[in-house]
Amino acid sequence: MTTAPLLLEARNLRISLPQNGRDLVHDFNLQLTEGEIVGIVGESGSGKTMAVRALMRLLPDGLQVTGEALFRGRKVFDLPDPELRRIRGAGMAMVFQEPMTSLNPALTLGLQLDEGLALHSKLSAAERRARILGMLTRIGIEAPEAALRAYPHEFSGGMRQRIMLAIAMLNAPDVLIADEPTTALDAVIQRDVLELMLELARDSGTAVLLISHDLSMVARYTSRIIVMEQGQIVEAAPTARLMASPQHPYTRKLLSALPVRGAVRPRDSGAPVIEVRGLAVDYGRPGGLFRRSNAKRAVHPVDLAIAPGEVVALVGGSGSGKTSLGRAIVGLNPFSEGEIRFRGQTFDPRDRSRRDIRLQCQMIFQDPYSSLDPRMPVGALVAEPLRHSELGATQKAARVTEMLAAVGIPEAFRSRYPHQMSGGQRQRVAIARALVTHPAFVVADEPVSALDMTVRAQVLELFASLQQRFGFSCLFISHDLAVVEQVADRVVVMHRGRVVEQGPRDAIFDQPQQAYTRKLLSAIPALDPVAGGGLRLRWRFDDPDADGSDADSSLGETV
Repeated sequence: MTTAPLLLEARNLRISLPQNGRDLVHDFNLQLTEGEIVGIVGESGSGKTMAVRALMRLLPDGLQVTGEALFRGRKVFDLPDPELRRIRGAGMAMVFQEPMTSLNPALTLGLQLDEGLALHSKLSAAERRARILGMLTRIGIEAPEAALRAYPHEFSGGMRQRIMLAIAMLNAPDVLIADEPTTALDAVIQRDVLELMLELARDSGTAVLLISHDLSMVARYTSRIIVMEQGQIVEAAPTARLMASPQHPYTRKLLSALPVRGAVRPRDSGAPVIEVRGLAVDYGRPGGLFRRSNAKRAVHPVDLAIAPGEVVALVGGSGSGKTSLGRAIVGLNPFSEGEIRFRGQTFDPRDRSRRDIRLQCQMIFQDPYSSLDPRMPVGALVAEPLRHSELGATQKAARVTEMLAAVGIPEAFRSRYPHQMSGGQRQRVAIARALVTHPAFVVADEPVSALDMTVRAQVLELFASLQQRFGFSCLFISHDLAVVEQVADRVVVMHRGRVVEQGPRDAIFDQPQQAYTRKLLSAIPALDPVAGGGLRLRWRFDDPDADGSDADSSLGETV
């Protein structure tokens, strides 16, 4: 049996702060062979990204790095800068987590795609252009010539991530490091991007180091998994063995944090809290008397009713109109036609004279770091929605104290600012801010998409307890189907601005009627608990490996 050549190796890698000697990563060891796909998992702050960035010498100045990193036997830390630049891009490439901040917004895609090829190859300009156009066609860009003249903001998140892959793979690197490459993508696009990445890697013989907090994705695509906690590897094993029988308590903790389907809750038979009839949302300004309209319909007429205490999940692909609908209901987006009813009373959420109803409809935003004012301390942030309430100053202060305690934020944090808190703590503050008015209806827009596994589990448990305590109705917008399966009573599926299917959670997940719903649910496998703290990989409907087309996966049945 021949052994694949060793491409990348880390030996006793240690990253520390020279000021106090604190270790951020220590005793990190890795061996990556040709064509291998290895996953690295762990909570935020576990050192995953820092460790792999060190292998390419991409860490910021001021950190002390010891140990060895070897690429094809050459010591990366000892290479002079010109030699290191020749390895980066051609030998090792990296796909970063957020393509919008990784791509230069001031340069066309053509210039950004050409940069690496011009630096690392001897191809002529015409040859480089031909290779770029071929790659753009390969990754699914419909008009590659036009794309060369376009800028990053003109593409969706999924397309930007495909373009980042194209930039990384144009030079056919030996090693591809993918850092959370699908975090913000919906299930269908996530699978498309991953399949594309691995197809390109197989064609080039590229080894892949995949960093992610999505365990179902890691279980599906990798042959080995490395688990990190507090800067150290605590467990490393072949994927099938680790998922079926985790040995370290921290690994078992990660696996137990995955969402699971709860029991069906009894439905409230009362009148709907929120009801929308024929609600449609258009973007763009309609044309005048002598101009043609350039408005684009983002949401076609939708009918939706949410009962008291009910959690209705809104799912669908990116650009399906989920967030546009949710924001329109609470008055953050204008709607073009239709009506909204709150407890049977027609109202326009943009009508400032109806503050009594507006206070009853609140929203939890996807990214608390950008939705919370960085200049305001936690106490003021949570108190702000009470400005227009009839509560006195003492009552407002008591309400803020009540909500901070309810979401598990210590009283001492009242004077802290958002940047002084972790992502999970900021999301708790965002939840407290939305619930401080004791609303009857809440729109939760991707409230846990940016959180790691254990923090996500904590926030979901908190959300469920608060929903039971305060009894608010909720429109829960998410692309994470496992989360939806845990929290939802009913599911509404949107596709291209239209509702294509809706019904009870179990009926939608187990017996979908529409082809798009089935496609959405089939995109990412489910992970079912098994005895011993492990997980079993299960395709909800069609196993893509059933025909043997994907011979690289060893997880087609049970892990």
